[in-house]
Amino acid sequence: METRTVIEVAEGLVRGFEDELLTPMPGECLQCFVHRQLLELNCDGSLRFAQHFRDTVVPRATALEKRLTDRGGFCDCEIFMNAYWPNAVLRKQDYWRTRGDGFQEYGEAEPPATMPQCLGVRRGSTQPCGLWQRIRRGRW
Repeated sequence: METRTVIEVAEGLVRGFEDELLTPMPGECLQCFVHRQLLELNCDGSLRFAQHFRDTVVPRATALEKRLTDRGGFCDCEIFMNAYWPNAVLRKQDYWRTRGDGFQEYGEAEPPATMPQCLGVRRGSTQPCGLWQRIRRGRW
């Protein structure tokens, strides 16, 4: 009987940590939420964090997955490879460097090591806060 009580207590603790980790902060934007989740948990090849955000914060945003996939975000991590990038003000600048053999090499701007806290968005929005900018890709 006591073992069952310990198991129930352990499950309750895990559920509490899960709720704390997976709950979007008040005013947190979709991009900051998904980015924060990816720092703690791995991408599983789906839009599970984006869908969780939609289900808990903006349930009326029924076209969210289509909008993300249209921009190349077919899973949570691809949102940051193909659809949104940290704002240019936060990134290190592009650069040219000369290698030891005299060849010049171009390096692209890198995202910051850590992102600042979300700047916040209005309630019910799936738009990014000021920390993110949309990656614009040319059409073929």
